Amino acid sequence: MSALLKLSELAVNQSGTVREMPKAGVAFIRLREMGLMAGTPVRLVRVAPLGDPIEIKVRGYSLTLRKSEAAEILVEPAAAN
Repeated sequence: MSALLKLSELAVNQSGTVREMPKAGVAFIRLREMGLMAGTPVRLVRVAPLGDPIEIKVRGYSLTLRKSEAAEILVEPAAAN
């Protein structure tokens, strides 16, 4: 198992698997309702010009997150081929 990174630290077009998320907070409850939970594969699509927000691809759709929210989600980066 590789080292965990914050979702906000992934490089553009880098994929990973969500391993840990906060269990409390309205934003994180809503993210779980939208399918973002431990074990979910994600890919960082792009970052806004000033670095916030970021866009991820999850379960076939695009989701935009604040960088502060993404910093609380830990992912295991996918192995590079």
